[in-house]
Amino acid sequence: QVQLVESGGGLVQAGGSLRLSCAASGGTFSSYVMGWFRQAPGKEREFVAAINWRNDNTDYGDFVKGRFTISRDNAKSAVYLQMNSLKPEDTAVYMCAARPYGSSLQRIPGPYPYWGQGIQVIVSA
Repeated sequence: QVQLVESGGGLVQAGGSLRLSCAASGGTFSSYVMGWFRQAPGKEREFVAAINWRNDNTDYGDFVKGRFTISRDNAKSAVYLQMNSLKPEDTAVYMCAARPYGSSLQRIPGPYPYWGQGIQVIVSA
């Protein structure tokens, strides 16, 4: 059973930066596609970013526009999301997700069977 634990969230002013981390255990992390999603109150879960197991292919949600960077360290079984130029509309619960089967990056939640509990990010104006 794969377990994912996020950290690094919190409160930041608009224009600031945060780095989210997701620590994985219980599986073969180095073979997984990893993704970040977010969900704001009253809104659907939204794709943020994904990265393949070899760390050489990434995809981002349309709203990111170069502000976020996803990366991973297979030796540490961790995936990261560096978020810069944060805006109040980035306020949400951010969740990491793991996809152990297949290699394609997916923008929808369904193909990811494993999820962290989520971590709150609040961006003040």
